[in-house]
Amino acid sequence: MNGKNNIAIGFLTMGFFMAYGFLLIYLRDFAPDKEAWVNSYSIGKHFESRLAHVHGNLFAFLNILIGYLLLHFQSQLSNVKVISWLALTGLLMPIGILSEVYFGLPPALVLIGAMAMTASVIWLGFSFLRIKTP
Repeated sequence: MNGKNNIAIGFLTMGFFMAYGFLLIYLRDFAPDKEAWVNSYSIGKHFESRLAHVHGNLFAFLNILIGYLLLHFQSQLSNVKVISWLALTGLLMPIGILSEVYFGLPPALVLIGAMAMTASVIWLGFSFLRIKTP
């Protein structure tokens, strides 16, 4: 795990959540019960579905960026594998939101994913601060 998987999984995840965005557009504009969907714009399943869409794409992009940086600077950074795994684990957040919306599961995956992604970003930031530049 040196960043390559973060890039690949990041792009795949982004593609999934982009397609999910098309589903949200369908539900808003074309579904038979679109009025009910629009009326619940800021509450309930509609709101949480949008949260999953936004965080899914954000976390996918972060994985792509983190993966690129880990690959490019792996010889200068420490704990590359841990940061890589934490960033990938962060994808549990949007998956957890969807599992809450569609399956009624508790928010454990959301919390684990949020903490993992936050830890990976902070850890990578400190790792870059420790790089010695000539």
